[in-house]
Amino acid sequence: MSEPLVVLDGVEKRFGDFTAVRRADLTIDEGEFVAIMGPSGCGKTTTLRMLAGLETPSAGEIRIGGRSMNDVPPHARDTPMVWQSLALFPFLTVRENVEFGLKMRGIAAAARKARALDWLDRLEIGDFANRIVDTLSGGQRQRVALARSLVTEPRILLLDEPLSALDAHLVIRMQGVLTRLQRELGIAFVYVTHSHSEAFAMADRVVIMSRGEIAQVGAPRAIYRAPANRFVAEFVGRNTILTGTVEGAALRTPIGTFALPAPATDGATAHLVLAADILHIARAADPAARNAVEARLISEEFVGSIVTLFLEAADGTEFKVQMQERALTGLDLHAGGRFHLTWATDDAHLLPEVPA
Repeated sequence: MSEPLVVLDGVEKRFGDFTAVRRADLTIDEGEFVAIMGPSGCGKTTTLRMLAGLETPSAGEIRIGGRSMNDVPPHARDTPMVWQSLALFPFLTVRENVEFGLKMRGIAAAARKARALDWLDRLEIGDFANRIVDTLSGGQRQRVALARSLVTEPRILLLDEPLSALDAHLVIRMQGVLTRLQRELGIAFVYVTHSHSEAFAMADRVVIMSRGEIAQVGAPRAIYRAPANRFVAEFVGRNTILTGTVEGAALRTPIGTFALPAPATDGATAHLVLAADILHIARAADPAARNAVEARLISEEFVGSIVTLFLEAADGTEFKVQMQERALTGLDLHAGGRFHLTWATDDAHLLPEVPA
């Protein structure tokens, strides 16, 4: 069985006494779209820079295509990167920017011009080939940066928060462009981002990092619905986490006793994760509900047709309820109003137990 395209084997990166990346083990297959996420300082950009050859691992090994990359310089790796700042040459035309990598490889002028124009056409900016890049919009410059990276026809493309400077409507459009390109080309994309929506919308797998370590790797839906630990549960979504003591098939907490969706050790401390979209809200109590909490409304957040309600239970636990705006009719929402929250037992997620 052949080795994956990219292998991180026990990779660490230390800067003096500070460990930026710790014991990272990760594989990336040919043609896979992998997004690396985490809070600032978690090690995601350092990981990307090690893949690009801009940082050298302090321990462990990085292999690409079966070849150790630890001592291979950036220009010999064929791992182009699309930077957050784009790093285009302002004094060159669009076509000259795209040709640059080919020129450094000694490709003849006519051949590199033809390849550059082909990629500009594929990214729907061929009409701007002779324009200076500073005269283009943010979305157009983003496409130039992509064309410059892809014109060398690499097996892997690295992207460091490439959409962070774009307006919201352009971000959505560029997500579609990136996804289409990656599927058409069949090359691996390694994409670093702070944005949950970008990672979950585009990636085949998501890598969540925390304090230099990989906390979880999996498909977006699996990570969202079944976080591996409390950090991931708090990071990836608007989850409510209830902590209590296991009593048989239930969890006893300060605000009530709730059914568990999976077996747990009697007497152990456990954490129950409630995703914002599994909670139901009503003005009146449901006497048949197995899991119910009374809470008061604190605030609301509207994003298009989706609204998130923030409520507080008697002990201060914050509940988040996400629903369609049209479903709010008849609830008579107002700050301080009291509501009843319920959920189906099997929709909740029980975090794995941590050994004492």
